[in-house]
Amino acid sequence: MVCPSSSSRYYGFVPKVSVIVPIYNGETDVPELIACLGCQTYPTAQVEYIVVDNGSHDRTRQLLETAVSSTSLPLRLVNETSIQSSYAARNAGICTASGDVYAFTDADCRPDPDWLLHLVQPFVEAEVGLVAGEIIALPGTTFLERYADRHETLSQKHTLTHSFRPYGQTANLAVRRTVFEQTGLFRPYLTTGGDADLCWRVLQSGQWRIQFAEQSVVRHRHRSTLGALYSQWRRYGCSNRYLSELHGVSLMREMSVPDYLYRCGRWLFKEIPAACLSATGLPSRATSIESVFDRLIDTPLDLLCRHARAQGQRQSKLPEVARQVAYLPTVPSSDASSG
Repeated sequence: MVCPSSSSRYYGFVPKVSVIVPIYNGETDVPELIACLGCQTYPTAQVEYIVVDNGSHDRTRQLLETAVSSTSLPLRLVNETSIQSSYAARNAGICTASGDVYAFTDADCRPDPDWLLHLVQPFVEAEVGLVAGEIIALPGTTFLERYADRHETLSQKHTLTHSFRPYGQTANLAVRRTVFEQTGLFRPYLTTGGDADLCWRVLQSGQWRIQFAEQSVVRHRHRSTLGALYSQWRRYGCSNRYLSELHGVSLMREMSVPDYLYRCGRWLFKEIPAACLSATGLPSRATSIESVFDRLIDTPLDLLCRHARAQGQRQSKLPEVARQVAYLPTVPSSDASSG
């Protein structure tokens, strides 16, 4: 991978940063992830990269070990095998990190070269405890990827305007170390919703605020199969339930049968004719087919996602163990062994 030239290097504020990435069965993502980390414009002397293998069963660990031994990056491998949860894996990384700021992304994300540089700058203001960068789609070819891209499914603009409190998703989030010392780490047994839970616990104190760093960009690969899309939105429903039990957040209103009938009728008698009619004004046949198909499939996919989220919300229950909050150890952790 050839690193593109940076367009906005600025090193006026360069705290020590620990980048932490949890990985589970991510062998297809490891090479590009490491390449993107290697292209960061943030000063190498002021950053450490910690990849946490969360008990992978594929070639992830082998690839990470090779990367650690062959790269000039300040890259370390940590293991978290006792708890299968990305939040437990992040906690394992946090407990071995030495930075003043901890930056998080995921294995299936591709940070832009200036990602870290822009993500860290808002911390120059002392009251900023959390910074959320933007998440946009990697180029996709399937109608499902185009659907998620059109709706900006993972954009932080949605989470930062949450009706309860703003929060940032851990695909692109940075946290001041002092925040973890005061508030605690992620709830290690949560399987979803842990990013919102952490941010809300932090903001509840009234001492810290969260800031959006829109120029700090990671690119995420959207789901490309109906099964994966349904699972994603079902997990969002589980998150609704968990956060409701932890913070008293209102649950999403489920659609009634009349709601579904209305949406289906609108789709059949208004949206389908409008989409077909619009095709006559498009410049090429190929463009027409793709554009019309995307418009035709929008409502069915909306209803599928809505149903999946409602099912996840209805059928899930927060495990009692998931209420536990982890804390920074007062002595070096013996639970997370470095590779």
